[in-house]
Amino acid sequence: MLVFVLNAGSSSLKYQLINAETSELKASGIVERIGIDGVLKHIISENKKLTIEEYIPSHKEAIELILETLTHDETKTINSIDEIQAIGHRVAHGGEYFKESTLVTDKVIKKIEELIPLAPLHNPANILGMKICMELMPNIPNVAVFDTAFHQTMPETHFLFPVPHEDYTEHHLRKYGFHGTSHNYVSKEAIKLLNNKKDSKIIVCHLGNGSSICAIKDGKSINTTMGLTPLGGLMMGTRSGDIDPGIIPYLMDKKSMDTHQIIDYLNKKSGILGVSGISSDLREIISAANDGDQRANVTIDMMCNRVKKYICSYSGLLGGADAICFTAGIGENSSLIRERVCDNLNFMGVELDNEKNEVKTHVTREISKNTSKTKIFVIPTNEELVIAKDTYNLIK
Repeated sequence: MLVFVLNAGSSSLKYQLINAETSELKASGIVERIGIDGVLKHIISENKKLTIEEYIPSHKEAIELILETLTHDETKTINSIDEIQAIGHRVAHGGEYFKESTLVTDKVIKKIEELIPLAPLHNPANILGMKICMELMPNIPNVAVFDTAFHQTMPETHFLFPVPHEDYTEHHLRKYGFHGTSHNYVSKEAIKLLNNKKDSKIIVCHLGNGSSICAIKDGKSINTTMGLTPLGGLMMGTRSGDIDPGIIPYLMDKKSMDTHQIIDYLNKKSGILGVSGISSDLREIISAANDGDQRANVTIDMMCNRVKKYICSYSGLLGGADAICFTAGIGENSSLIRERVCDNLNFMGVELDNEKNEVKTHVTREISKNTSKTKIFVIPTNEELVIAKDTYNLIK
């Protein structure tokens, strides 16, 4: 079954065409700067790539351009749009309504619209992608796959905030968690590497520009670092992560900010960018640290300390850890961050093999010593494949 996987952002569209039965990736790409100047980057194979730069006024034109590219002579992957048998959509927030992936209907879209206040930057774009696909390809079924669904197994003691209970019952104030498709995929791969161990205890570190950690027991999420929104938890590219709540009114008074400005400040101007004063790209921070920049060194230490804090915390919740997994852009590619995070975790039975850790490759691998009681894995995430598989399983 050919599944068209779509991840619609406010000014971008990521897509993949996947054979969900064989897991074969047929084509992938991204349309960026929609409504500005527009760039389509389309990849069929390492030797067959296409870049188109033209004005793309809206998401509809972007999807039309993608479909044309998939069927065009020079970049043809399929002969006709009719070969696409299903469409899988990444949806940021499913609230408590959606505990698993679901077929898209008008009723489902209405429910996702009700959740826009919980994900104002993401859900509107996700909904727009669904509506356009339903218009352009009316006979092809659509499936919504939610970032939050995997975390719906969290117990109440872990998803509630320590505020009056009516804030949960009346205003849905609770931890939802994100990166669910990534945590789901990586933990399943880790369980395979552990020879399908029963009652497995796995900690997944999804470290990228957006980062989160998840404690997973026997394949189910029991706690995660992101909260009501993706702002909670770890220090990220431009997000502060967890801070003293008293900082918010203090900064609002000192900087004469309103609520929208302070949230923008914590979402877009903080984290790695804010502390370093250099960039939100960790590669640039590491380069600056190697050149002796003190703030860059402090930034790296702060980030790793926060990751380590949650690993230790979640190990306590799980009663130990069979495996610690690193994934996403930073987790998969930065040997330095993995080394700093694992440093001083010997008391947990964590022994990093420095030689294995330094190997640069994009395949799943173990980087712990043979004597390490807790395995350390690097597992490249594949969220699109999870979406394609969920879509296939629903449609078939």
